[in-house]
Amino acid sequence: MQGTPTPTPTEGEEFVRQLLPDVLFFPGAHYVAAVLIFLLGYALSGYVVRLVGRPVARRFRRQSVAQVVLRLVRSTMLFLSAVAAAVVAGFQFGNIAISVGVFSAVVGIVLAPIVGSAINGLFILADQPYEVGDMIELEDGRKGFVDEITIRYTKMFTLDNTFLVIPNATIRDSLVTNYSAEDERVRLRLGFLATYESDIPRTRELLERAASDVDMVVEGGPDIRVGSARYPARPTAYIDEYGDSGILVTLRYWAKKPYKLLTVRSRVQSQLYRLLEDEPDVEAAYPHRHHVFDDTSGSLRAEVGERPDESWSDAGGRIDRRGRDGERN
Repeated sequence: MQGTPTPTPTEGEEFVRQLLPDVLFFPGAHYVAAVLIFLLGYALSGYVVRLVGRPVARRFRRQSVAQVVLRLVRSTMLFLSAVAAAVVAGFQFGNIAISVGVFSAVVGIVLAPIVGSAINGLFILADQPYEVGDMIELEDGRKGFVDEITIRYTKMFTLDNTFLVIPNATIRDSLVTNYSAEDERVRLRLGFLATYESDIPRTRELLERAASDVDMVVEGGPDIRVGSARYPARPTAYIDEYGDSGILVTLRYWAKKPYKLLTVRSRVQSQLYRLLEDEPDVEAAYPHRHHVFDDTSGSLRAEVGERPDESWSDAGGRIDRRGRDGERN
């Protein structure tokens, strides 16, 4: 009776057999060695990232780019560790080629959106529309701070203390407003409708004073450059429009930081309200109409009908009132 043929050892088994003494070698030792190699590569990748972290941060000024470079370094080391572990475990290069082909097909069919986000992430890192720590506003009006930029997505903490993960393919095709990329000062405006009887120079003065009294507003200094134009840094009020109910005076002022714009606007308006209480020459307008009748307006004919409880009549130019019992009062 023939015995069972002994299976041919794989390259991984031969490699482990050469490294280990015969006493320590046992069936399946190459699988244990593969796991140990991968764990060693994982630990080594973390050590290398910590070792080169500071040099990479000094080399790249943008924090997001430095983080991506460190992730690539760690991913490369993990990939090499996985390949070495696979070889030790006995995987053949033909199997690896087949696996790569299958993986490519999966990427092309199932993971296409992720690949698209990764490509858009590279464009975001190159175009630099925002950076970690910047305050941005999305197209739907949500505001927040950029917490992390990866190849596939952007993480943002909103002002409502919620966590938002946005695929790079989505955010790159959207309109994003960056409040803190270059200059953190943000210009705000406040419209005040004053009556035509108000003292307009005094109105402008009160508006400018209301903004200057708020510590979160730029009080003055050199003109602020926006593109090729320069605008006054101090609060400035302008006569904007002559409306139906009054004169619209618009105040333009600069907030020092973009993080509490609603608070700044509220404080300016509260200060203006206090100043208007002690100013008799300035009055806020509201929609109203005046009806004027003179000798050029023609004549008006009006009749008053009877009411259930009483009636009125006009006789000889006199207006009499008759009660329910028909007697004249």
